[in-house]
Amino acid sequence: MNFTTNRTGGWCTAALAAFFLVAPPMAAVAQTTDSDAEPAPQVPEITFTSWTGPYMRSQMLGFVRPYEDENDTRVHVAHYNGGIDEIRDQVESANVIWDVVDLTQADSLRACNEGLLEDLSDVDLPAGADGTPAQDDFVEGALNECGVGVIVWATAFAYSNSAFGDNPPTTINDFFDEETYPGARAIRDDPTVIMEWALIADGVAQEDVYATLETPEGVERAFDKMESIRSGLQLWQSGREPVRMLNAGEVTMSMIWATTGATASQEEGADFTVNMDGRVVELDLFGIPKGSQNKDAAIEFIRYASSTEALAGMVSHLPNGPTRNSSLELLSEETLAQIPNGPAYEDQVHILSDAEWWAANHERLEEAFDIWMSAGARQGAAGTVR
Repeated sequence: MNFTTNRTGGWCTAALAAFFLVAPPMAAVAQTTDSDAEPAPQVPEITFTSWTGPYMRSQMLGFVRPYEDENDTRVHVAHYNGGIDEIRDQVESANVIWDVVDLTQADSLRACNEGLLEDLSDVDLPAGADGTPAQDDFVEGALNECGVGVIVWATAFAYSNSAFGDNPPTTINDFFDEETYPGARAIRDDPTVIMEWALIADGVAQEDVYATLETPEGVERAFDKMESIRSGLQLWQSGREPVRMLNAGEVTMSMIWATTGATASQEEGADFTVNMDGRVVELDLFGIPKGSQNKDAAIEFIRYASSTEALAGMVSHLPNGPTRNSSLELLSEETLAQIPNGPAYEDQVHILSDAEWWAANHERLEEAFDIWMSAGARQGAAGTVR
């Protein structure tokens, strides 16, 4: 074969011969690198979808950033306003782009029943820091076929300080008493919580609320009570919106996520107070959309994020309740005094949301709620964070 030199750097015969004389065999080249330490395999990147604002910040600081640092990987973070419509769209279109989602307990059950989430019942979750097996460490309802618990949280109501001065509302009944406590109200654009509140304020015992809502007469009774706040009623979809409404004087009372409200009420210029009477206590759980391309990595993330230390770390940045009992041992007295399921509020009226009941009945009551709202209530602008 005749090799010639050209302007692009082609080989000449002499140069090629010289190369074969001095170049070591390929095996020898490989031997020079065999002793080098092989880089650790990188954990696949995942997308974690949650509620934004202070809640997402608590998760970023509590377990997302620590997980990234300890595993030399990247967690992409997205946010949404709850519900399962987006998960359904992704699964049905075979275009699943979320790997782990923070879901309310009712949404977790609904999505699981629809086949939209991966089965997590066989995932080997770590024991608590005190050695308690995971199954015994998580609070009731925090583990289901498709979900692993994140937080215990609550919806409460808040009132304007300037509107009521020295005579503020004290019970959930006052939320529906516009004669004594005048002014516009704001509620979340959803039938949950407001319908429980309406029945409690109308005299239904806490243990009978869901049995009452099971009947057409009970639903009508709730809406009849809600008529007392229809004037000027506004809706919000995400959690910082009631903060803005209250501070701007647009409403005098509003439904509010308790920990978001408690944190925001301490901000400069805040003009409202959160009242925990009548609070509805709920859970959030991690879930993996069916068809995630990173299922194994998503499971490892959930195992890490639901550990005793990770949940305590998250709660220390925003006082929701951890879903592991062992996490309580790691919390400060100040944080324990603020969490919705803590001892500070035991003497106030509250209700544990029946997630299984809502999973079975949400669609029915959402339709009734939308019809009731369309009769004349005014919607507020959507907010940005939980």
